[in-house]
Amino acid sequence: MVDAALVPWLLESDPALRWQVERDLLHEPPEVWEATRARIATEGFGARLLALQDPDGQWAGGAFFPADFDFQGPEAAAGAGQPWTATTWTLNTLREWGLDPAVLRERRTAELLAENSRWEYDDLPYWGGEVDCCINGFTVANGVWLGAGVGGVVDWFLEHRLPDGGWNCEWVEGSTRSSFHSTLNSLKGLLAYEVATGGTDAIRAARHAGEEYLLRRALFRRLSTGQPVAPWVDRFAYPFRSFYNVLNAAEYFRQASRLDGSAPDPRMAEAVELVRAARQPNSTWLQARRHPGRVWFEVDVPAGEPSPWLTFYATRVLEWWDDAGAVAGDD
Repeated sequence: MVDAALVPWLLESDPALRWQVERDLLHEPPEVWEATRARIATEGFGARLLALQDPDGQWAGGAFFPADFDFQGPEAAAGAGQPWTATTWTLNTLREWGLDPAVLRERRTAELLAENSRWEYDDLPYWGGEVDCCINGFTVANGVWLGAGVGGVVDWFLEHRLPDGGWNCEWVEGSTRSSFHSTLNSLKGLLAYEVATGGTDAIRAARHAGEEYLLRRALFRRLSTGQPVAPWVDRFAYPFRSFYNVLNAAEYFRQASRLDGSAPDPRMAEAVELVRAARQPNSTWLQARRHPGRVWFEVDVPAGEPSPWLTFYATRVLEWWDDAGAVAGDD
């Protein structure tokens, strides 16, 4: 349960976060949170991003990178970070915030992107995806949200799943082992497709195999040694972007369990306790870092400060986990 002392702080946030707090932590009736959700298009962060859309349907003039990005310049150097301003990143953000897709459908965004946007990789058409698993996962999720035809990209995932059950964006370089990052972003796309369309047996089987890849590793351990795969597993930062951590993964599994009607898998227990261990004495979670790279504007606090977004996500995950445990304990 959310700490009552934090409720005013969480409710002071942008409508993109406030409506989710009202629905998922405070359990307000639909008329309350739906009214707040509708404000995303006209107030705050959501309205600011919508105002930045180009006439051709894109943001920053590009599919994954802004049109003025210099692939040979300092912004492309190691450590400089991915620019977060182009079309795909902006659509991800608006979708994850809960913007009503009707707002962008009225603007013919999907059609405009089909006409005007091409991937920087091989100049491929936007809704056809490309070779990167994470990009294709985003494309599927954004496509079903906006009503674009992305069935071909979904089939691509079935064809490119690796023998260990997951995916890796480095498959084009010959990798045959799945990646935590790539697998999670691929799973998010497949889950969004299933939620929107009902999916197929083949899609569900691929999704469950990808989930099994992560679950066999307790969401953060190497299968070979049992050691944590990297220091970033419990380094929580919002926005999540494309980066893996156990909070991001646990939130995915929370959503998947709702679709499947299943209880949390007990193999997640250690990962959930990493989330719990990061809770501060005042029941907040701190921002670990801001991912480097160009942004339109900041949407969360600097590193080291209590993050309302992370506090929301972590509290919701723990409520889901703990409530399921309480029910199991009653059996």
